Parts: sequence; C-alpha cells; structure tokens
Amino acid sequence: MRPGILLLADRGFYGVDLWRTAAATGADLLWRVRKDLVLPVIEQLSDGSYLTEIFDRSDIHHTRRGVPVRAVEYTIAGHEGVYRLLTTILDPGKAPAAELAELYAQRWEFESTLDEIKTHLGGPHLVLRSQHPDGAEQELYGFLLVHHAIRHLMHQAARQADQDPDRISFTRSLRVVRRQVTDQAAFSPRPTRPRHQSHPH
Repeated sequence: MRPGILLLADRGFYGVDLWRTAAATGADLLWRVRKDLVLPVIEQLSDGSYLTEIFDRSDIHHTRRGVPVRAVEYTIAGHEGVYRLLTTILDPGKAPAAELAELYAQRWEFESTLDEIKTHLGGPHLVLRSQHPDGAEQELYGFLLVHHAIRHLMHQAARQADQDPDRISFTRSLRVVRRQVTDQAAFSPRPTRPRHQSHPH
C-alpha cells in the first residue's frame, strides 16, 4: 500500500485503529461500514455525501479528536437497505459519490472470480493432487491459466456481440468449453523434485 492506491474493504474489516494504520501508508481508503454506525453530519456536500468523524469504540463520549472522513450513502435498485461507505478522499471533486458507489460495486467481481475458480473450475470438493509444494503451486497456476483462457474467450465473444463481458455467464461458457475439449490432458506435470543425472566421465 502506498500513495496512489485505493483500498476497498467490506464492512467486516472496519475498525478505527485499522483505518488509521491503513491510511498512514498514504493509500486512499473506501470501506463499507455497518448502517448502525453513528456518523454525525459535519458538512453536507454538493454530491450528496457528507463530512463526518469516526471514533474509537472505547471513546464513547468522544473525549479525543475523531478521524475526519467522508461518508457516501446510497441504495441499489432491487436491494433493501442503505449502503454506507467511508473514504479518506474528502474532496467530492476528486471522487464524486456516484463514482465511488459504482467503483465499490466492482469489488464483488473479485469475489465472483474466486468463486469461479474454487466452485466451478475445481468443483465443490477441489483437492490438489500433488504431494509437494512445487506441484501444488503448478496446479494452482493451471487453474488460473484455464480461468484466464475462458475469460479471454468470453471477452472476445462480448466484443463481437457488442455486449458487456460481465453480462456473459461464466458457468455457461465453461460448459461450452468442456463440450469442445473431449480429451483430458495427456502430459504429466514437470517433476517436483530435481532428478540427479549421472554424467559420463
């Protein structure tokens, strides 16, 4: 983490101490927080967000100075409740509320990617076959390469159809690829331990 990076985090990670530690790196933060967190409105901003402060849980009466943050609250059509984000970017001109809300939604794509690899590519009972760390690492790279190849095909198909790649189903694409590839890989992975070769004298 360093200046120029924006760190996104789900509401389970929120804590003032962790916030301070992360912000001290110079990176900007955009974290979701619980809807029951008390956030006093210090200044309402033109984009609908507002400046507020966060306090340590132990500082019930706010005897110490709070950490200045900016809050963004929004709703999503078809979903109940209000989403609340906190950010270190206090100037709405640098990052309008609507852009931050849209950006936070992209965080779910990473979790979807993990699900695609763990659940759909590997199956619900994924077990790596290798008995050695090098072999396990090689198998993981294999899963990542296959995932990348399928995603690349999806991207190509989306471009040809002038569609958003996010609108194409990974599981359906995986089924299509599996129907096309009828034979299992017929080569063994590289040895996980170096073989000692005897050289003639």
